[in-house]
Amino acid sequence: MNPQNDLSEYLLRLADSALVQGQRLCEWCGRAPALEEEMALMNVGLDLVGQARNWYEYAAELLADGRDADRLAYRRDERAYRNLLLVEQPNGDYAVTMAKQFLYDVWHFHTLAALTGSADARVTGIAAKALKEVTYHLRRSAEWVQRLGDGTEESHRRMVAAVRELWRFTVELVHADQVEERLHRAGIAPNPEELATAWRAKVADVFSSAGLAMPEPASHFYLSGKRGLHTEHLGLLLAEMQFLQRAYPDATW
Repeated sequence: MNPQNDLSEYLLRLADSALVQGQRLCEWCGRAPALEEEMALMNVGLDLVGQARNWYEYAAELLADGRDADRLAYRRDERAYRNLLLVEQPNGDYAVTMAKQFLYDVWHFHTLAALTGSADARVTGIAAKALKEVTYHLRRSAEWVQRLGDGTEESHRRMVAAVRELWRFTVELVHADQVEERLHRAGIAPNPEELATAWRAKVADVFSSAGLAMPEPASHFYLSGKRGLHTEHLGLLLAEMQFLQRAYPDATW
């Protein structure tokens, strides 16, 4: 396998996951439970969209097929997306949104932290910049998991239900495929075992402080966002997100 092809594939995974999660957060605009929360959610969402652009731009250079960052984001079909299944799940109530954000943030933080030591200088630079933002994202989402999990009887019930609903999708966060294994051996991507261990340890620590039981590790799931096999939710999200580019391709303002 061509290492450059592996890297462009990996960059799309990072970019697609950040973009889709950012899009989900922006769906709370005008609907958040408090004005401060709406502003915080939009800021996190915009951070993720900006990070996605940086990964897309590097991927576009490696692919060298005429597509730029915007085309990669808005002109691909569902099966071409490589985002984690977790991030495409609907927002649900606020417990679901924050549980999903937390599980993703833990993976995102440790992935970026490892990528700051990548053998690829461009990857290192993008990761280092993004890590500053994601450090805040993780602190915020962890605090919400603790607040809801160790709050009222109702908030605890909702957080337990959220974790139960989302947990099966965490299998992608702790199980690497051949692309990730090859990039690790090349010194570009994180060590999959170390990443999985760090993710489980952080999640277990926050869950313990929130009064939440740590579920058994998620088993194999028949879908895989890394291979373009998504749940029914991604197509609906893309239909909305891509509408303008699809309706008016190459439009300028």
